[in-house]
Amino acid sequence: MRIAVAGKGGAGKTTICATGARLLARSGASVVAIDGDTNPNLHAAIGVDSAAVPPFLPPSLVSRRFDGPRLAAPVDEVLQRHAAQAPDGVRLVRMGMPEHADEGCMCSAHATVSALLADLGDAAAGTVTLLDLEASPEHLSRGTARHADVLLLVAEPYYRSLEAVRLQASLAAETSIGRVAVVANKCRQPSDSDAIDEFCTRHGLELVGVLPWSEGVMAADAASRPLLDHRPGDGLVTAVGALFANLVPARAATGSQAEAGV
Repeated sequence: MRIAVAGKGGAGKTTICATGARLLARSGASVVAIDGDTNPNLHAAIGVDSAAVPPFLPPSLVSRRFDGPRLAAPVDEVLQRHAAQAPDGVRLVRMGMPEHADEGCMCSAHATVSALLADLGDAAAGTVTLLDLEASPEHLSRGTARHADVLLLVAEPYYRSLEAVRLQASLAAETSIGRVAVVANKCRQPSDSDAIDEFCTRHGLELVGVLPWSEGVMAADAASRPLLDHRPGDGLVTAVGALFANLVPARAATGSQAEAGV
């Protein structure tokens, strides 16, 4: 299963991806986490030291085809060569970022992620992919997330965040993404989640989860530690675990253990 996470900048996408990836791995899934942001920091949120981050995915991995970019090598080989081992057995890969000013567009970097996501659809049962996308809707205009099974839009309870969700949902409706859903984040009180629920009802969007405001996120960031390590009992950790337990079929979460005879 392939889940892409998008939304306005600062909505909480990276924390949700990092925490969800590790919790899914603990449940028995084989998890691939893709940092699809040209300003990458998923490694810090997931618990990979800066000295151990994997190199960016090279554009040479892409083979252009009529149905879009695909990998020029088997996906298992690509992961073996280009993924870093993160805590709990998560495999982390990173999209490229600009190396110099005035370098031009990041078309090849987006194509590489799109190709990897496409081929991960053929991965063994029990593999779950989480793609942390950048705040810009460019990942939709370039088709970076076109092969996602679910596009999860993170909404905060205020106007600009909801407008970003509305825009990205309308663009996603023009793609082949199988399911578009909204998760409410940073909800301090019932009226916050109620506002997002009303927004989703008005625009015909599916609300799949409500996540609470967490002081733990800020405390973990100040300590340069993942939330899951700094405050494992935090209410947000519990809510993220419930969110992905509902999104990911049980057979996917346990598939890797079943194949290994566990």
